[in-house]
Amino acid sequence: MIETALEIIREHGADALTLGYLAERAGVSKPIAYEHFETRSGLLIALYRRIDEQQVRALLDSLATARHQLDEVARLIARAYMTCHSASGPEGHAISAALRGDPQMEAVQQDLIDGCIGIFANALAPFSKLSRDALQQRCVGIVGAAEALSRDMTRGKLDEMAAINNLTALIVSGIDPQ
Repeated sequence: MIETALEIIREHGADALTLGYLAERAGVSKPIAYEHFETRSGLLIALYRRIDEQQVRALLDSLATARHQLDEVARLIARAYMTCHSASGPEGHAISAALRGDPQMEAVQQDLIDGCIGIFANALAPFSKLSRDALQQRCVGIVGAAEALSRDMTRGKLDEMAAINNLTALIVSGIDPQ
């Protein structure tokens, strides 16, 4: 059902995604869709989590193969972030926008952002003179910049390579390298 839901968003936008329409397109009964997701917000949150899981997996896989050099680690972080947003297309931002103001989604988004910040800080700590707390705060800004760049990229205002290069430069200059 998740793949079908993403197809609906891709074809018709997030506003067209309802549990009833999902059930119809997926060839299941409405009670199955409601049992699985409970609410439309629950469905959208499941979609958002799936996109985030793909992003985290790609990032961790990239970092596992990285040489111990700041430029390479920064570029891997940037590439994984932008590649995930390219792969999910505008659907990721559409899902996020559809859930704007939903208290449950705000908690989920904060949890996922905190996880991303932690991954960035762990990967960048060996290269920074900053204290752990200061590096965490810088990574908050890096994630904000990454989100803004990915939004411009998915809207066609910036190509993927430019987004990766800009985020890489922000990471390298922003962590107060040793």
